[in-house]
Amino acid sequence: MTVLEDRIEMAEERGELTLDVMFESLEKMPIPEGTKVEIVGGNIFMSPQRQTHWEIVFSILEQLRARYPIKRLASDVRIDFPGRLNGFACDVAALAERSVKDDNGRWRYQDVEFVAEVISKDTAANGYGPKKLTYAVAEVPVYLIVDPYQGKCRLHTQPKEGEYVSELSITFGADVDMTTTHLGLVLRTDGFPRD
Repeated sequence: MTVLEDRIEMAEERGELTLDVMFESLEKMPIPEGTKVEIVGGNIFMSPQRQTHWEIVFSILEQLRARYPIKRLASDVRIDFPGRLNGFACDVAALAERSVKDDNGRWRYQDVEFVAEVISKDTAANGYGPKKLTYAVAEVPVYLIVDPYQGKCRLHTQPKEGEYVSELSITFGADVDMTTTHLGLVLRTDGFPRD
C-alpha cells in the first residue's frame, strides 16, 4: 500500500474522508507535470494531457470567448459537484455572470452553465457515465462530450430529475448548434483533430 492509500484509508475509517483530504494528499505526491488529476465518485484518476486533447479544449475556449469573459471560463480547475467525493477538473467550464467563489476560493457548481469534456481513452467511461449523471444531477444546463476517437460530439441539454432529456450526436466537421440554449452560439468542430 502507498502512503496516499494509507492516509485515505485511515481518513475513511474515521469518517473524515473529504475531497480536501484527498486533494491535500495528492498535492504531496510527485505527480508528473501535464497530468490531469480529478476525483470521480471517490476514485482518483490521473491522465496525461495529449496534444489532440489540448487543441480541442483550446478551440472550445476560443469560441466561448465570444460570449464569456476569460474570468468566467475555467479549464482543469477543481469544482466540487454533488454526490460522493466528486472533485472534477472539467476540461472546459463556463460560469454564469452571477458567479462568485466559495469560502475556499473555488467556483460553485451551481454557477456552471456549460461543461465540455474531451474523452481520453483511459477515462472515457467517466465522461459518458458518472460525470454525465453528476452534471445532470447538478443541473448543468449544457454538457458537451467531445470524443476524438469516434470523431463525434454529444450535446446533452435540459437536465431533469438527474438525467438529460435531450441528446444530440454531431460528427466532427458539422457545427454544434447551441443557439436554442442560454449560450446562444454555434460551436464549429471542423478544426477538431481526431485520435
